[in-house]
Amino acid sequence: MTTADPGPGIPFGALKQTDAGDLCVGYAEAGPADGRAVLLLHGWPYDIHSYAEVTRVLAAEGYRVIVPYLRGYGTTRFLSVVAPRNGQQSVLAADAVALMDALGIGEAILGGFDWGARTANVVAALWPARCTAMVSVSGYLIGSQAAGQAPLAPQAELSWWYQFYFATERGRAGYGRYRREFARLIWHTASPQWDFDDATFDRSAASFDNPDHADIVIHNYRWRLGLAQGEARYDHLEEQLASGPAITVPTITLEGDANGAPHPDPSAYQAKFTGKYAHRTISGGVGHNLPQEAPQAFAGAVIDVASF
Repeated sequence: MTTADPGPGIPFGALKQTDAGDLCVGYAEAGPADGRAVLLLHGWPYDIHSYAEVTRVLAAEGYRVIVPYLRGYGTTRFLSVVAPRNGQQSVLAADAVALMDALGIGEAILGGFDWGARTANVVAALWPARCTAMVSVSGYLIGSQAAGQAPLAPQAELSWWYQFYFATERGRAGYGRYRREFARLIWHTASPQWDFDDATFDRSAASFDNPDHADIVIHNYRWRLGLAQGEARYDHLEEQLASGPAITVPTITLEGDANGAPHPDPSAYQAKFTGKYAHRTISGGVGHNLPQEAPQAFAGAVIDVASF
């Protein structure tokens, strides 16, 4: 394990690196080493700084908080130059479990939003013994390539415009060239009432300079539509996920009252959570990046679900 200076303006301490599975994972850690573990997973196009204030609150409460850069973000790197730059849902969950193994964490509370919520869902569904409880923004996000083939109503399809853009080679080239402009647009549309400043955006946007970032993002969205293959070694996991498995671990789902990104209504997924469960809608103009926009609400949910 190594440490690195995170650079000026970074609210975490020195970032750490450790080999885990296919990756050398960059991550922030805070709180006592013997505290109850919490693994916080970010989404796209965001990074670990979505959890800066959440981490401070939870560490002060005695939790050991781990916040990794997902594959394709920040200081996380592939160990092999020839490894597929794969962004399918099961591999992101496998990354999370591999990191827990590398850090000697047998079980943890998982929290996430966007890609991170889906990843937490998958870990909870496939490896419930590793996930003692979960906080998931926008609820149940496990999908399948078959489900991705079903057309939506036109207004709903419109909200996924970038997914169709990424399906083209023009989209791949455009995202590679304009990734920061793209991310800023998504931040505004997904959180229309969040008044973030340039420094906040630039701090996270630096993580998109990762050399694998564009490949991972493009593969993630193409895989969802069945336009890109996954890796055969994960087929058995995807087969399980395609059935829409129930999540049995204690869970709190969260939703912002001003989420401008595509998201299901809570009534559509409540039955997927068969353990102790609660849903909370967070008011005050809170958008898609809920942990950063409403950190006290997110941290409070982690603390509450820990005692379910």
